Amino acid sequence: MTALCLLSPNHWSRGSLLREGCGLARASEKISSAVQQRARKIRLLLMDVDGVLTDGRIRLQSLPDGSALEMKVFSAYDGAGLKMARAVGLRTGLITGRDSPATARRAQEVGMEFVFQDRGEKLGAYEEILDESGLRDDEVAYVGDDLPDLPVLTRVGLAIAVANAAPEVKRAAHHVTRRSGGNGAVREVVELLLKAQGKWPQAIELARA
Repeated sequence: MTALCLLSPNHWSRGSLLREGCGLARASEKISSAVQQRARKIRLLLMDVDGVLTDGRIRLQSLPDGSALEMKVFSAYDGAGLKMARAVGLRTGLITGRDSPATARRAQEVGMEFVFQDRGEKLGAYEEILDESGLRDDEVAYVGDDLPDLPVLTRVGLAIAVANAAPEVKRAAHHVTRRSGGNGAVREVVELLLKAQGKWPQAIELARA
């Protein structure tokens, strides 16, 4: 049994953490020209789930019949951002090592095209997505937080780490978000991509409709 919760942060702040050389990223309100150039090419946004679409915590409640109720908390801001992405033609998807009905439901709600669960080795799923989508590495962005994400992050055109990511993931990323996983990081990434591609005004109009 799986329950689904939505979390709306009390406020939204923009900005980014930029990678400097091979060191850990530092806070900045400005997106580098190199990241913007990569972002203009992106046609597909992929991401991990736990620690990216959620804060990484998994809540399990034991039930009398011996089963467990799993709860995942998702950000309403991320959901709105993913719906805006779809509305302006940016494809989305996820690759996760866990198999969760809550994840499947959330992916359906926000219109994700590619949903790969129970894939602890993520590179194989990524290759399948490339074949199915007909896209190149440089047309894909990936958002990750932990070591299993590294093989995909080192392949994609725009590698993004959330603020709560492991140090190794931040070092591998072209960009690090200011927001943490489950707290609007994916919305921040969507906004970065759509602004770089000149689609943000269109997204705003569609969101208001």
